Amino acid sequence: MTVFVLGGAQTDFARNFAKEGGGLFGMFAEVVPDALVDAQVEAGEIGVAHVANLAAELFTGQAQLGGLLVAAIPDLDGVPSVRHEAACASGGTAVLAASADLESGRYDVALVTGLELMRNVDARSAAGHLGSAAWVGAEARSAEFPWPALFADVADVYDWRYGLDPAHLGLFARNAFANAALNPMAQARDWTFPDGSFGQDDRLNPVVEGVLRKNDCGRISDGAAAIVLASPEFAAEWAKRAGRDLADVPRLAGFGHRTAHLSLRGKLDRAEGQEYLFPHLRGAVLDAYWRAEVSGAEEMDVVELHDCFTITALVALEHLGAAPPGTAGRLIESGGIARDGVLPVNPGGGLLGLGHPVGATGVRMVHDAARQVAGTAGPLQVEGARNVLTLNVGGSFTTVVAMVVAR
Repeated sequence: MTVFVLGGAQTDFARNFAKEGGGLFGMFAEVVPDALVDAQVEAGEIGVAHVANLAAELFTGQAQLGGLLVAAIPDLDGVPSVRHEAACASGGTAVLAASADLESGRYDVALVTGLELMRNVDARSAAGHLGSAAWVGAEARSAEFPWPALFADVADVYDWRYGLDPAHLGLFARNAFANAALNPMAQARDWTFPDGSFGQDDRLNPVVEGVLRKNDCGRISDGAAAIVLASPEFAAEWAKRAGRDLADVPRLAGFGHRTAHLSLRGKLDRAEGQEYLFPHLRGAVLDAYWRAEVSGAEEMDVVELHDCFTITALVALEHLGAAPPGTAGRLIESGGIARDGVLPVNPGGGLLGLGHPVGATGVRMVHDAARQVAGTAGPLQVEGARNVLTLNVGGSFTTVVAMVVAR
């Protein structure tokens, strides 16, 4: 059954909610009403709510986020809710669960919202909290910043397999930040980068871990995103009252969802002798293509790609079929991922440039994908976009959620 995306919203990812005196409650209170207005749906029409979040208990001490949602939006009192945690893929899993609720016939309209407050603690504490999504005590034990260390290991394995040119990582980052400069909601929209910022200059682009430098790494972000999903029956009635053609309303056309061993080493051991570095990642993407009845990356007009690190993006590009294994660097170098390239990637800046409030990211990806296919993405619009792939990854590619958003 088709699930339609009626609308959505995100907060400004450049904001520091803690400095403003706000927090998770304020994020809910801001993003959900904005999403309902954009979707032209009343709170009383919501049948079920799904909340995505990684580590509110660690960053704020707050659990029971479904109840906090109702506290922020009293008109949702009595609406059932579920909280989802799958590291950085929390948002993707929440969207899938909401879609399953609609497909089952239990509900006609679902609210999905994801959020994370992370800038209320120092960088070392934030890194420790985020490290809870790795195998605690079993990997990255001596690393000050666990995730840069683990993805530097991914870069080393990639280099051993295929050869890695760090210049390609810098080119990806340059493209991400250039796109973010056009996005009025991006964390990095006002950032400036002197010449040399994406190269090997230790002053302008210092090493963080291994081959990864400062501008290869996503930053800590605060923020929330929300979307409203609907069944075909509700969407048809909604389109009539909104004066819309249902054929032009974005829909979730296909998905893939797979989970692998928690540790990076557990996944790499499985990949020995395999064509792809992360076979389950490739499988999830192929599942999404199959369910959407498309042949592959050649039918995608845009990709919303999980680029928490530049090496993550390089690996993901190959697994989605944009380039054969070991050759994504050439695609980046050729300008193929630029807004006017053969496969535009992250026109809004992605996780590197737009920001990465962990629980919000997978929801934000679907929101931006829907805006692209609806033709309402404003300065971020890729002309003629009809099929968009979203690829949301949790941990060291542990949880993978791929979706095709189409019209």
